Amino acid sequence: MVTAMNLNNFYYNIKPIIPRPLQLVIRRKIANYKREKFRNIWPIDTDTGNPPANWKGWPDGKKFALVLSHDVDTQRGHDAIPFLLKIEKTLGLKSAFNIVPERYRVSLEIIKFIQRQGFEVNVHGLKHDGKLFKSYKIFQNRSKKINQYLRQWNSRGFTAPSMICNMDWLHELDIDYSTSTFDTDPFEPQPSPSKTIFPFIVNHPNGKSSHVELPYTLPQDHSLFIILGEKNTSIWERKLKWIVDKGGMALLNTHPDYMRFQDKDKNLETYPKEFYINFMNFILEQYKGQYWNAPHSEIAAYWQNSFVAQNAQTKTENYLNQNIG
Repeated sequence: MVTAMNLNNFYYNIKPIIPRPLQLVIRRKIANYKREKFRNIWPIDTDTGNPPANWKGWPDGKKFALVLSHDVDTQRGHDAIPFLLKIEKTLGLKSAFNIVPERYRVSLEIIKFIQRQGFEVNVHGLKHDGKLFKSYKIFQNRSKKINQYLRQWNSRGFTAPSMICNMDWLHELDIDYSTSTFDTDPFEPQPSPSKTIFPFIVNHPNGKSSHVELPYTLPQDHSLFIILGEKNTSIWERKLKWIVDKGGMALLNTHPDYMRFQDKDKNLETYPKEFYINFMNFILEQYKGQYWNAPHSEIAAYWQNSFVAQNAQTKTENYLNQNIG
């Protein structure tokens, strides 16, 4: 039987021999087909807007949470971190940078710089090669090194590369939170949605400590601008309005790898940084005083403190049964 995981394994095995322009052509054709097929659940799946039982709302009566996350997939993205951080700091926003430990040259000075500015660093897989969740044995071996980097970088968060994840295995990691799922996104290689625009608690079956899952709820920039070819942020704006109306969490995961900070960066796989800047300004102006922009760790801690374990267990079991098992 052909499964999503088998297809992912096949794709990552042959990916190195497929020219990047051809990869993009193939992905765009598939994405356009999926966009039409799943138009009833993307970018908005109306079934994801129900708050959990006993939910009392965000701190200080804020209408929604604004969580900014950045997957740093390549050396170019790593080297562009200061540009993006400066933009957000100027706007008075906070975010987290998700860094791959063993795919490119990671500067410990960059990590310290991020944290000194009051931003967070999360571990983004280990090698970003599509093999982390290929088998439990591979994951167990790699989880030891991931935990080493978590300690070395003083990080409590994890993000799964390409959102390929087996959540039931994450108890091997010494984390408080993860961003490894999404509310709805048929364009991901493992399109198993969390079906919620709210965080949820993952209680592990072996009795080890739980972590908070923070699903991204706004379309990723690479899918939106590079694969689907959108020329403005109207989809982000429309989805955000719906999230605000539902009182959910607007978690946007973007990539400095694909933002065009300088004219020399222009190529098939970059988009103008102004798209991101304009959307941030839109939020600041349109929703002034209505959002809680906090680091991942604060969002996770608030969520943990808001619910006793038994109230969150049902949501966790439903997710695992529907999408992992």
